[in-house]
Amino acid sequence: MSTAATDKIREIIGRLPTTRDEDWKYTDLKRARDISARWLDAGAAQPETPLEARIAAITDTIDADWFVIANGVLQAFSASSGVTGSRLDDVPVGDSALAELNAALLKDGLRILVDGEPSRPIGILCIDGADAPSVSQVYVEVELATGSAAEIIEHHVSVGDGEQYANTIVRIDVGDNASLRHVRIQDRALDDVQTGRTLVDVGRDAHFSSASFDLGGGLVRNDIVIDIAKPGADVSFDGLYLAGEGQHIDNHTRVDHRVGPATSRQEYRGILNGKCRCVWNGKAIVHEGADGTDADQANHNLLLSEKAEIDAKPELEIYTDDVKCSHGTTVGQLDEAALFYLRSRGLDERHATQVLTHAFASGLVSRVPVDAAKDTVSSLLEARLAVLLEEEQEQ
Repeated sequence: MSTAATDKIREIIGRLPTTRDEDWKYTDLKRARDISARWLDAGAAQPETPLEARIAAITDTIDADWFVIANGVLQAFSASSGVTGSRLDDVPVGDSALAELNAALLKDGLRILVDGEPSRPIGILCIDGADAPSVSQVYVEVELATGSAAEIIEHHVSVGDGEQYANTIVRIDVGDNASLRHVRIQDRALDDVQTGRTLVDVGRDAHFSSASFDLGGGLVRNDIVIDIAKPGADVSFDGLYLAGEGQHIDNHTRVDHRVGPATSRQEYRGILNGKCRCVWNGKAIVHEGADGTDADQANHNLLLSEKAEIDAKPELEIYTDDVKCSHGTTVGQLDEAALFYLRSRGLDERHATQVLTHAFASGLVSRVPVDAAKDTVSSLLEARLAVLLEEEQEQ
């Protein structure tokens, strides 16, 4: 990378959001800036660690047509009938420093066009591996043609001992009368940082259902922005985040209802333990003229530690009259009466805690919209919950 290019990247990094920005007041990107600076100081090299075994472990477990982006580089791929994949050389710069950074450092963009009903899910594996500080960018566009139907599994993972910062942008266009079922799994190493932005446009009488699972990452920020500009759209999206000692997971959602009738439903749940912090900010905006809108948002959090912190903020902005909207959030600990009941039936405290914690998460897991991903989600969730509950017992 030339000196001028390096200076430009440093300038963009210097403009990344700070806690002085309202939407970022709970999330400090200092670690992202620090990893990026050390990566640039080392010559912006991408020190790789072997990834083949981890790639195979994931792609062999889930039956899908896989697009693999390793350290920001798109690997060779093949897809089922009705799915066309291509590399993107130029991507939009966007209107934020994170989008500028993505465009400036992107190696390979990916465009996926779905026309029809593919026989298998589409898998997008974003995997990074490094033994020194590294930075990677992912940019993916997905377009569903009119009347198409597809399933997408988006999986983010990292390996290696080096601190990594991944910055991703995913744009999804669900065409008129199209249907997309989507699952996002984030299971990065606990020292790593990820910022992600998902932008979804939903067409007339189209369906979009999504579920996101944040299990890893030291500092994670997810933004999902859904635009409903045509009537008849049906949108539902869930999120489950599990945070332990030292983790920070921030989910910001926004749904714009520009016309009606249309429906949106979102439910996020969090399980927190140790000294960690999570953020959920859910916003639904019903614009003038969007009569017939039905919008619901909910956030529920289970705190297993007195040191865990959640900042939850549901928001509704309504500029028309004929609507049905609701929102709410809850924060609590395990029910002592329920614990006592289970222990009176012969369970020790650890197993009683396990039963109640699993019950709290199971509602969202049962709604995973892509059947091919359910076993993987369940096994990863079991493993992560086991670690969190072990931490809870040690306190």
